[in-house]
Amino acid sequence: VQLQASGGGLVQPGGSLRLACTASGITFSRYVLGWYRQAPGKQRELVASITPGGTTDYADSVKGRFTISRDNAENTVYLQMSSLKPEDTAVYYCNGKFVVASYTAADYWGQGTLVTVSS
Repeated sequence: VQLQASGGGLVQPGGSLRLACTASGITFSRYVLGWYRQAPGKQRELVASITPGGTTDYADSVKGRFTISRDNAENTVYLQMSSLKPEDTAVYYCNGKFVVASYTAADYWGQGTLVTVSS
């Protein structure tokens, strides 16, 4: 199983960036997918998630600015980030969970991609 994240980089405040995470070795369409981030000195936090049925959820800090989506044909989950702020600076990780009756039967992580928001 592999989750390969890409798309991070340096962007100015107010700018946009799109992260992508492509998975292999799993039945992608059956997984809950999420993007997490970890800033220096802080705990990893959930940024956004999307269920197999397409239901999305966002952290309050990114609502209205970030959009998570999935392409099951391409085994890829995206995070479109707009109106970026310096406090969005972090390493972003993609995650895939296979949930059965509220039990997480499988849990996989990508390697992380660095997003730096700075002028």
